[in-house]
Amino acid sequence: MNTSIVIALPKIEDAKKIRAILTRYGFSVASICTTGSNALAAMTELDGGILICGYHLPDMYYRDVMEYLPTYFELLLLASSRVISEAPSSILSVEMPMKASDLVNTVDMMLSQIERRFKKDKKKPKPRSWKEQNYISNAKMLLMERNHLSEDEAYRYIQKCSMDSGTNMVETAQMVLMLLYDEV
Repeated sequence: MNTSIVIALPKIEDAKKIRAILTRYGFSVASICTTGSNALAAMTELDGGILICGYHLPDMYYRDVMEYLPTYFELLLLASSRVISEAPSSILSVEMPMKASDLVNTVDMMLSQIERRFKKDKKKPKPRSWKEQNYISNAKMLLMERNHLSEDEAYRYIQKCSMDSGTNMVETAQMVLMLLYDEV
């Protein structure tokens, strides 16, 4: 996954300063914007990353931006201590005025979390289709009926055969069905 940073602040000069700080520390800033709508449009073109956002943009507040934030993006709020104290605890923030090290460390931590979450989601197996699930269910039923196995035992049998043969469970269930139906 290619993570990116989008900066949305009401003053373009402030956004450029933030970009300069991040660039100096090796981060790539994909876009800088002065409105929430421009930031949201820029994020649709990217894989994922961080939106560094001010409290109040000309067209919306940070809470409005959050509602439309793509799931693969995290929001980092730059605001005063008063605003941060009123913000939901789920939002990461850096208090203004800020230290460059606070910003850099927070961005680095957020990007690491996004990468870990992406890798974890990528490792999850794809859900089986109805047809694939049906093969497994039919094979289990047949094994239960013919071999007097419980449902768990039939499932484990298919699972073990699958691991032993190096095929996935759907293919193994199809083989079980073919073998048992051919015996009749």
